[in-house]
Amino acid sequence: MTVTVRFAPSPTGFLHIGNARPALMNWLFALREGGRFILRYDDTDRERSTAEFAAAIGEDLAWLGIRPHESFRQSERIAQYDGAAERLRAAGLLYPCYETADELERRRGRARALGRPPVYDRAALKLTDDERATLEAEGRQPHWRFLLPNHDGDPFATRRADVSWLDLCRGEQTIDLASLSDPVLIRADGSYLYTLPSIVDDIGSGITHVIRGEDHVANTAVQLAIFKALDAAPPVFAHHNLLTTVSGEGLSKRKGALSLRSLREAGFEPMAVASLAVLSGTSHAIEPAETMAALADMVSLADVSRSAAKFDPEDLRPLNARLVHKLPFDAVADRLQELGIAACGAAFWDAVRENCETVGDAARWWRAVNDPQAMPVAPEDAEYLARAAALLPQEPWDAQTWGAWTGALKTETGRKGKALFLPLRKALTGEAHGPDMKTLLPLIGRRNSAARLS
Repeated sequence: MTVTVRFAPSPTGFLHIGNARPALMNWLFALREGGRFILRYDDTDRERSTAEFAAAIGEDLAWLGIRPHESFRQSERIAQYDGAAERLRAAGLLYPCYETADELERRRGRARALGRPPVYDRAALKLTDDERATLEAEGRQPHWRFLLPNHDGDPFATRRADVSWLDLCRGEQTIDLASLSDPVLIRADGSYLYTLPSIVDDIGSGITHVIRGEDHVANTAVQLAIFKALDAAPPVFAHHNLLTTVSGEGLSKRKGALSLRSLREAGFEPMAVASLAVLSGTSHAIEPAETMAALADMVSLADVSRSAAKFDPEDLRPLNARLVHKLPFDAVADRLQELGIAACGAAFWDAVRENCETVGDAARWWRAVNDPQAMPVAPEDAEYLARAAALLPQEPWDAQTWGAWTGALKTETGRKGKALFLPLRKALTGEAHGPDMKTLLPLIGRRNSAARLS
């Protein structure tokens, strides 16, 4: 049996870092097990789902390095969901309800006031055909609930009905179906909520493992009951902890959480983002993995903590810098060209990469080499810089030129340390700090150096 996992985003917004965690957990599990990864667009929300967001999700996953073996949209599979719904109706497990949202909320409020759990009372099962016809004549259309198997024939006499499973992240889990309301599977407008299409697609796609956030733990008991009602073997489940903000708030598209698109535009490397998204909230130290295969080897589902995983964007910077420092010129040449650094070569990149947190930072050092911002010269340094210009050696220059030149200046002027080096760096690059001058000086060249020292 081939391990098969899926990532099932709703195309109602851009992917944020919180979405990236389950996507990566599934991708890495498939890599580790030699399995398949399916991208399923859960686009049954007709009003909010868009083709533009679906395309953006595909682009973001590709940027991360996730390349699905298969993808499809739930909107293309309505007939399959209709067939499953009819099977449940025929078995007496899907029943129509006519309460409005306000009516249901009032019932929940009364239950809480009486100290009872706010579980749906199945009042709709008591409606006669005439009563249903009257409600529909008033303009009410039914939503449809799945009858949970928490009774022995009389749905109004519920009993404890434990559903258990071995969760690959959380261990043994048990939920009593009597503590849950019968879930709504179909809205009054005929559209499907998440639950039934997800199960039908998991069965049809041969999903072996469902890896998702811990906010779906309670859903799992319901879904296991529906798998059984459809005579299908369920997948193995794993519920990992969720990423939160530093202050512990949940991440969400609607709250403007960090989108993968914004992180990409900020210049972060995909493997820095992936490493932080996956390793946060695990038993591992957060280290930047250079490849997905390496990241897959670093962490397993059993390593996931039960506590929330806090995501701090500032943690990305040192991770990103460590990856950038290792990037060879061939890996960044096209990106440097996009930054307008078309004429640079490997010597320039090798000189500046240790001073770059992102590849985009190279533009700053390109300006320092080719067109620096002039810095004010302290009066006590003016004569020193003039003398430095006079002592510039003839070309060709190499990595030893800086040491030979500053050695001669030290002998002649008696300067040393910061007084010797800093005025030269400021005059030549317009910066007080930066890459090693022995590598920058040959890139600047004698003509530019003489002009800047003057």
